[in-house]
Amino acid sequence: MMSEVQVHTVARQMLEQHGFAAIAKAAEQARACEGRGEADEAKEWRHIADAMKIMRGPAQS
Repeated sequence: MMSEVQVHTVARQMLEQHGFAAIAKAAEQARACEGRGEADEAKEWRHIADAMKIMRGPAQS
């Protein structure tokens, strides 16, 4: 499992590369991992997506 620092590092890098589409990319990765039976990896991708949502800040209406 990734450390919290690693999760936030990956999340920040993905946001820098892909913008807010990175959240969807992380969710896609989680689903792909689940499809391959990789539950731990799927959980990490969801953790990364959650970290990106926090970094993004409150949703604008």
